[in-house]
Amino acid sequence: MAVTQRGEAAGRPAKGVRRVGASVGLSDEQLIEMYRMVALARAIDERMWVLNRAGRIPFVISGQGHEGAQVGITWALKKGHDWVAPFYRSIATAMTFGMTARDMMTAQYATANDPSSGGRQMPGHYGHAAHNLLSVSSPVATQILHAVGIALAAKIRKTGQVAMTFMGEGSSNQGDVHEGLNFAAIHKLPFVLVIENNGYAISVPSSKELALPDVAARASGYGIPGVVVDGADVLACYRASKEAVERARRGDGPSLIEAKVTRLTGHSSDDQQTKYRPAEELEAERSLDPLPKFREQLTAAGVLDEELIARIDAENKAVVDDATNFAESEPDPSPDNALEHVFAEGVEGTF
Repeated sequence: MAVTQRGEAAGRPAKGVRRVGASVGLSDEQLIEMYRMVALARAIDERMWVLNRAGRIPFVISGQGHEGAQVGITWALKKGHDWVAPFYRSIATAMTFGMTARDMMTAQYATANDPSSGGRQMPGHYGHAAHNLLSVSSPVATQILHAVGIALAAKIRKTGQVAMTFMGEGSSNQGDVHEGLNFAAIHKLPFVLVIENNGYAISVPSSKELALPDVAARASGYGIPGVVVDGADVLACYRASKEAVERARRGDGPSLIEAKVTRLTGHSSDDQQTKYRPAEELEAERSLDPLPKFREQLTAAGVLDEELIARIDAENKAVVDDATNFAESEPDPSPDNALEHVFAEGVEGTF
């Protein structure tokens, strides 16, 4: 049965957030950096939509509403050591794990120096070899098999690394997920599966995707922990992830974390969700936005104040402007190397 963790800081006095932060080993400085990352991911995402509507980039698949869960969960990993197999909404995940705003924007423009794919992938397919961020593939859920394979290699090599992968609740119905979880559980691999449940698989509501309310309930079928966490509560997400990562690193096997998040935009820039979601529902979703929730929590705790919030906003805007200008000025990939990394080169012998 899935265990539910909800936001402890909600409704607590001002010192509540400080106490929660201390209980999981987070300083005020770390909380500020987490807030900065949630806000920066939102600012980058919003700029992508502006550029798309202006005809500058072809496609956006948004992470708005997912940022709190992504930052909180990814924060528990060791950057430069562990591995992440992201999915198409993983803007905040990729940036928390090491990618820069310039990296994200060059992926949108498909420039020659785009670290995700050198301009070969469509927007939203983030990856960075130097940061142990596995390249995203268009078929959903295939990343779990890659991440479980990395976890197996880490166990065999005794590297102490943990592999984590992310996907939506719609993707969790793919057969790859059963195969990956079953294998990881049997062999007690250092692996964490994160389901970001925003209630919709494109236009299909979760009630028509799942026969049960929580994806995490499926974890019991594999003999592993399944946790449901409020995706708008950054600290609750961090706590759940910290426990899962520590369990994996100890050799106790995988975990499944289901973050209940909100999708503040359409499925993508090609989708109009007002066609299938009532106005009342969309308005209610706004109350689940993790950015203002986190800001209010930290302000009530005395970690943030108006001056610091304004400074972070100004700094983030400068970062986004710089990333946009940088990507705009970078050259397109050369057609001459379009087939690089497609066919084997310099391989001797007959197959």
